[in-house]
Amino acid sequence: MKKTQIIRIICALILLITTTGCSTENRKDKVTIKEPGGSITIIDNDGKESGDPDVSIVRIDTYENLEISDWMDSDTVIVSKENESLGKMSLEELSDSYPRSLCQYNLNTKEYKLLKEQEELNLGGAKLSPDKKNLLYYGNSLGDPSYYVLNIETLKSFGISGEPIGNAGGAKWADKATIIGAGYMNGAYYATIEGHITSFEELDQKAVFILEKIKDTIYYNTADDTTLMALNQSDKEIVSLGLTNIFGVYPSPDENQMLVLQYNGSKQILLLCDRDGRNVKTIAEGIELGGISWSPDQRMIAYNIKGDGSSTGVSILYIYDMLTGKSTQIAVDVGTVITCWSPSGEELVYSRWDGKQYHSSIVYLEYSLKK
Repeated sequence: MKKTQIIRIICALILLITTTGCSTENRKDKVTIKEPGGSITIIDNDGKESGDPDVSIVRIDTYENLEISDWMDSDTVIVSKENESLGKMSLEELSDSYPRSLCQYNLNTKEYKLLKEQEELNLGGAKLSPDKKNLLYYGNSLGDPSYYVLNIETLKSFGISGEPIGNAGGAKWADKATIIGAGYMNGAYYATIEGHITSFEELDQKAVFILEKIKDTIYYNTADDTTLMALNQSDKEIVSLGLTNIFGVYPSPDENQMLVLQYNGSKQILLLCDRDGRNVKTIAEGIELGGISWSPDQRMIAYNIKGDGSSTGVSILYIYDMLTGKSTQIAVDVGTVITCWSPSGEELVYSRWDGKQYHSSIVYLEYSLKK
């Protein structure tokens, strides 16, 4: 099987999905947010673990036809939305939609500030650099996406492509000034915010699938060997972490731990371990897992799970508390979601794609335990 086919299969497991509501119905143990065509239930953690829940929901704000992908500050988010000023897409398959453009959106004033627009191209998946000075995003119409970097101050952008990699097969922030990713066909690269691209010589000719940087180590695996490997950038030594069938790596904010997603037969397992692969602990397991993100203070882990044994076929959004070791249900019947946390860690965004549009929800949380 070709690398691009494998990547498309995996990506199908992590389609962006969220929920939006129009009215609420309250009961003693739950709040149901109803919307046309279905409903989503917001549930307190009653009975899943002994004792009172440590996390409760204050409220939920919903945003239809909007992808929220990151937080600029506590009041401002980065969004992707249809841009009617550009006219509809010319491709027949997309002719009933407008191109999606990137904006800042103020949650208090409800005002948009345009960041980037482009005719015939949907822009989305935008992630800020750690210093919030640059924005990494993708653009596509049909087919595989291309990746770009936008300077927030100047609003100038460039595409991550050209020698020595050709096109990028993926892209993510390694630090405030560097992007890393797999090449479209083979190998891997790192790119500066000035647009200079360099390949990882140690990974040339490898069908790189996962690529993640934690401190001075590059973690990777390939389409041919899904064992997680670690490349020390100082001495160029490559070692195996002994973790097999891995298809996701998520470093903790302090970069001393990481979450990994693992296939195990018909199940997927979310594991927590040290960055050397030791002290492995299971956080969750089910038929499908996704929507994984750390809160900024490293206390909470958001994840989405389907088929966890208690509700086969139902997709549930959870928050796992590192202080208590408990998981709290946040929402059910949400499909598969992506998540991101506010700078304070007291708000969680989850987003979904319904086949035509993105929809987003912001959950406002309250913790009974504080660090």
